[in-house]
Amino acid sequence: MNGGVYRFELEAEVPLLEAEMSLHLAMVAVEGLLGQAAVRLQTSYHVDEPRNAIIVDGTTDAGEALVRVFTGFLIREFGDDAFKVRRVEACVAPSAEGRAA
Repeated sequence: MNGGVYRFELEAEVPLLEAEMSLHLAMVAVEGLLGQAAVRLQTSYHVDEPRNAIIVDGTTDAGEALVRVFTGFLIREFGDDAFKVRRVEACVAPSAEGRAA
């Protein structure tokens, strides 16, 4: 069973663009594990600019791996206290907007 949809709420001092770049790097890492096709087909995210947040769909195997790798990257790059992550209702799942090409 996969984890669900996760909302990463970043502290004000964390640049949203840098966090999104870390997400893209996490996608490359997951491609190494599961393949490019799995990442393209099974992952999506949405950047909530006004709230300095990124929402990641972790309802698939690739999505769950992405959430785990991205969390690790955020901790290493910005620190434990630089963000909060929580599961949210699936009805707010990311749309195709923000999907990596």
